[in-house]
Parts: sequence; C-alpha cells; structure tokens
Amino acid sequence: MWTEDIAAALPDAEVSADEPRPTVTVAPGGWHAAVLTARDRLGLDFFDWLSAVDEGEGAYRVVTHLWSIAGRRGLLLNTVTSSGAVDSIVDVYPGASWHERETHEMFGLDFGGHPDLAPLLLAPEFEGHPLRKDFVLASRVAKPWPGAKEPGGDGPRKRQPMRPPGVPAPGEWGPPLPEAETDGDTEATPARPARKTARPPRKDGD
Repeated sequence: MWTEDIAAALPDAEVSADEPRPTVTVAPGGWHAAVLTARDRLGLDFFDWLSAVDEGEGAYRVVTHLWSIAGRRGLLLNTVTSSGAVDSIVDVYPGASWHERETHEMFGLDFGGHPDLAPLLLAPEFEGHPLRKDFVLASRVAKPWPGAKEPGGDGPRKRQPMRPPGVPAPGEWGPPLPEAETDGDTEATPARPARKTARPPRKDGD
C-alpha cells in the first residue's frame, strides 16, 4: 500500500491515508532529506510545484507536490516553519528554483542553499510581501466588498469596511471632496440637457 511505503521510507513523518496522493508532514529540519527520500526511495521523479501558506503568528507552511509518472501516484509534502526559512531543494529538483524564488518574493521565506533568490515578479522598488496576512491591502478599504450575501446569513448584508493596521480612515487620504449643493434633504442632481428632436422634412407648399 502506498501510504505504508511512505511511512516506511519516512518514519518520522505524519502520513494521511488519502490515496493516491497522501499528505505528508515533516519537521522543518528534515525538509530537504524528506524530499531527497521521496525522489530516490519512493520513485517520485516529477516535481510539480512548491508554494507556502501564511498560518498566522509568524508560522508558514511550505508545501510541495511530487509525483511518479510511471507509478501514477504522489504526495503533498509539507512542513511548518516559524523561523521563516527551510533548505532549498533545487539540488534535488532543479525545477523548484522558480517556485522558491516566487515564494521568497511573495512570503519573504528564505531557502538556504538556493543559488539566486533574485526578484521574479515584482518591481525592484516594491516593498513588502503581498501574500503575507500582515500585508496592507489598501484597495480593500477603498472599494466596497463585492459580495451581496455574507456567509451564515439568510439575506443580503453589507460588509462593514475594516481597516488594516496603518491604513488611514476615509477622508484622511487627502483634502475632502467638495459637496454638491442640496435643497433641504434632497440631494441635488444635475439638470439634464434638453433632448434635440429631428424636424420632419418640409413638403412643397408648406
């Protein structure tokens, strides 16, 4: 059985029973060794992708999907790091280089031993890591929530805008906009231009 083969090759890992793609969790210090074992002992010769998830409170889950082309089975290998760093697996799967660069750029994670974690997608002057939970998305404050219905409710609700830390309140971005003149409680509306209608053609004798 595939999960039993994984458990025998990685005795210190936690293995789910989800065939043919179990989830395998290892300690951060055993990340590189587990990837090497997956390739050499379990026959996972195809590297698919690598990314990360911000778990909050300074913890990040690094996940990679490895697959056996001949065996048509694989695994999701993951580890949780609180130091913001794991060993690079580029020496095991060279195709992981692009993925580690992207993860470094988007989450700020370091991959020890990577030959060049140069910026990949963002402009050189960009500051921060966009996929971290603490990254301020000012556009989510300036624009209303597009959903018409909140989860767990029976009718439409209006999401109250929430400001991430460091985002000024509405009206604090700059000078207030001029208000339109009103008559009592009725908002003023601009007058519509008169509609032009075409004259009927003249007949002889008119």
